[in-house]
Parts: sequence; structure tokens; C-alpha cells
Amino acid sequence: MDTDVLLTDQTDGVRTLTLNRPQRRNALDAGSWRALHAALTAARDDEDVRALVLTGAGGAFCAGADVSEKREGHPLDRMRFVNEIALMLHELPVPTVARVDGVAVGAGWNLALGCDLVVATPTSRFSQIFAKRGLSLDFGGSWLLPRLVGMQQAKRLALLAEMIDADEALRLGLVTWVVAPEELDGFVADLTARLAGAAPVAVRQSKALLHENADRTLRDALASEARTQAVNFATADAPEAFRAFTEKRDATFTGEWAVGR
Repeated sequence: MDTDVLLTDQTDGVRTLTLNRPQRRNALDAGSWRALHAALTAARDDEDVRALVLTGAGGAFCAGADVSEKREGHPLDRMRFVNEIALMLHELPVPTVARVDGVAVGAGWNLALGCDLVVATPTSRFSQIFAKRGLSLDFGGSWLLPRLVGMQQAKRLALLAEMIDADEALRLGLVTWVVAPEELDGFVADLTARLAGAAPVAVRQSKALLHENADRTLRDALASEARTQAVNFATADAPEAFRAFTEKRDATFTGEWAVGR
């Protein structure tokens, strides 16, 4: 069953999706793609989800697409479906975290880069493996890499398909943190608890603003910020934050609409 290749868990508003084909280093076959599409759709439509974690089972994140699988249908049709998943991940309104231990290569690395934050361990390894497989970049790699590392480094990673370690990925800005393996679960749990505990409307709007305004003018960005800030003042969260500050306590954010109450 497709559900066997992707495990889903949720605790305190944090949904965790675990790629579960450890015998193939979590390489994505047709069933995995279908399960990931369904899981991201469900997360997008569930108001109880405040943050999402993507990870892999068995000491690997994801070895990319399963090239050993017999493929059916026209390649463009397959790629359209894969592209839908890349867009869904990028446009997911809640913060997303890639928990990377072991290899993340090809589409598997771009799956991690499609998340908002990436936590890796010193044993994590990364490669845009496509050129060594006679393929070109996919799952958003040609868009993500230049924006994250600049054009020269993007070309180096894409054209040479080198394997890089976690320290170099961190230096290039392709990983947000590198933590010891024994600290990984606790670090991710603390990080996602902080994300899930933040004001949900404000966090979603900040993520959207960063995506939308990356290639717009300052004037456009300021206009967008003004509109979204007005929305924040119409929720219960902004007044709650001010009260909590005055009362010297932690705020409790709900994202509830306060106008007209």
C-alpha cells in the first residue's frame, strides 16, 4: 500500500512525514510520490497543522527518484505530477523543516531544499546526482540552487554532481544547522515546538511574503507588508502578544479572527 512507504505522525500541531523505504535509502517510487502528494494535500487542508517535518527512515533522508523502477506512461506526464508535489511543498502555508540524516541526493536533496529550514548531522551527505545519471536537474533544483548559493556554485553542484558533506552544505547556506546525531531529535522537537507555538496567521504571512517578494521591488514588498500587517491586527494574536508582554508571560496564539466580536 502507498501508505506503507510514507509514515505520518502528529503531536501538538507538528506533523511528521517519514519516507519509509529504508531498503532503498528512501528512494521515491511511484507509490512514494502518490503518498507524498496525498500527505501534503492533507497537511495543507488541515488547520490543526502548525508545522511540518520531512524525514527519512533507516539512517537516510532520500536517495532521489528510484531509477530501478520500471516506469509507465509518458515522461512528461510523470514529471507534471512530480512538479505538482514540488509546488505543493513550496507553497505549503506552514513552516516546513527537513530533518536530514544520511544521504540526500538528486530529487531527495531538492525535497530537503524545498523546505524552509534544514537540520542535518555531520554524517549527512548531499549531491545533485543528476549529471551522473544522464539527467538534468528536477524537483525545482534549477530554481532553488541559484537563489540559495548563487549561479557559479549552482553550476558547480549541478554540472559536476559532486558529493558534499554537511559542513560544506552549511558553509554554502544549503543547511540551516548541523547537530550531533544524538541531539537531532531533541533539536528538531524544540525547533518545531517553537514554530508551532508562534502566531499562525503571522507566521504563514511572513513565509508567503518572503516567497512572493524575493523578486519584486521594495515598493511592492512594502505594499504587501502593509496589507498583511492589517490582517494580523484583525486576529486575536497581536492583542494577545501585547498583553503577554505587559503581563510578563508567554503569549498563547490561536490565529482566531477577532474583528466583529
